[in-house]
Amino acid sequence: MNELGVAVVGTGWVSGEHIRAFKENPHTEVRAIVSRDRNRAHAKAEEYGLQNCRGYDHIEEMLDAPGIQIVSICTPHHLHVEQAAAAAAAGKHLVLEKPVALNLEGLRRLEAAVREAKVKTVVSFVLRWNPLFQTIRALLAEGVAGRLFYGEIDYLHGIGPGYGQYEWNIKKEIGGSSLLTAGCHAVDGLRWFFGKEAVEVTAYANTSAANPLHYEYAPNSVTLVKFEDGAMGKVASSIEAVMPYTFNIELLGDGGAIRNNQVFSKRWVGQTGWATIPTILPDSGDVAHHPFQEEINHFVDCVLSGRESCANLEDAARTHEICFASEISARENRPVRLPLKAG
Repeated sequence: MNELGVAVVGTGWVSGEHIRAFKENPHTEVRAIVSRDRNRAHAKAEEYGLQNCRGYDHIEEMLDAPGIQIVSICTPHHLHVEQAAAAAAAGKHLVLEKPVALNLEGLRRLEAAVREAKVKTVVSFVLRWNPLFQTIRALLAEGVAGRLFYGEIDYLHGIGPGYGQYEWNIKKEIGGSSLLTAGCHAVDGLRWFFGKEAVEVTAYANTSAANPLHYEYAPNSVTLVKFEDGAMGKVASSIEAVMPYTFNIELLGDGGAIRNNQVFSKRWVGQTGWATIPTILPDSGDVAHHPFQEEINHFVDCVLSGRESCANLEDAARTHEICFASEISARENRPVRLPLKAG
């Protein structure tokens, strides 16, 4: 029974994965697609064999239509706040592609809209459903590495024009920063694994001398994070690296260490080298490789059961604040305390 109608806003690269995931969920039906060009919306519906789907070229018209309970925001970053706030005000539950906002003001506005509307949200930090992420969380919960005191997560690649969003992603007013546009997955992973609040951020950012991919903002950054219990973390993000897509995870605890899918623990008596766990790694920038189905299934269950997602807007705001603080720190050459205060 498809009791939940879905509208997907945007017809770009990632929207197809949202459509596919909602199409496969037994409780949802994609009933609307919104694009600046109505013909593109119709074409997207036809591409995915959507039989009961209307195309719109204005989000307001779609929000007035009956039968839509969930809105999935898949547009360029700078449009997210306006569109998501309008959908929340219309009482729609929200799937939000990251970043949800490009600045603190926009983030606070969206948070207020969601609180007032009392709608459910999930922010698409989709790697939380990656099998390696799930495995690491389970190992940490079992105390295999003990208490973490240091972690590194690196988001590195130079895919550039290979990304479907490349043409607009290089612009400062749309892409935002190296972390906001993509490296935020690594920031969120750091938070997800440590399970602690960040209290201070120090960062540096630069652009290569050649800037071959023509970014309007620094595409490389190093962000140091201090957590409330004194633990430390580092996120390196580069979207102009001359190398294949790489997502490195290294976590050090007082009882062991985790390096991607390798584990070493004091618990395992006699262990002389890394133990390798065969699993699916976050080793591709292709959105088709990302576990959108698991994310969407999780969110639909949250909507049907009336519970909040572990990756809702309130939680994701903390990841975004680290990204904003990183940009401030790199620009002003100083540590930045969290939480951030507006103004």
